[in-house]
Amino acid sequence: MLTSFRNLLDKSILFISSFALMLLVATVTWQVFSRYVLNDPSSWTDELARYAMVWLGLLGASYLFGIKGHLAITLLDGYLKGKANIALQLLINGISFTFVSLAMLKGGLALMGRTTQQLSPALQLPMSTVYSILPISAVIILIYLALNTLELFCKSNKK
Repeated sequence: MLTSFRNLLDKSILFISSFALMLLVATVTWQVFSRYVLNDPSSWTDELARYAMVWLGLLGASYLFGIKGHLAITLLDGYLKGKANIALQLLINGISFTFVSLAMLKGGLALMGRTTQQLSPALQLPMSTVYSILPISAVIILIYLALNTLELFCKSNKK
């Protein structure tokens, strides 16, 4: 059940990230074409490409938590075995959970609240829409951290 949920979440993130990447490529291509071929640079493409890149980066970081490919210092991980390694992984997950909850989720929601009336210059989007990726990616990371923690307990029970 957990594996099928993880697979669905992975596929959803990869689909949205793929769309963001295609949008980024299309807007940058249009920007180059309109600037150098038409001699009339588009005003909205730079902004849309920037926002797509931010969304792509944060969704990619969320996905990395799911596949345990995020930046990690593995010095102790290689030396510790058994229950000590599980305790270390729980500590790492707890620290990550605290940081993501406070910085990304709470901070992202506060940022969205402060920018609801602010519009982006070219697209006239509410900036809270642009910044909504912070709490979205935070929730995804928290889900992956919970799944990874549950996996730790499932693996320790099988041994």
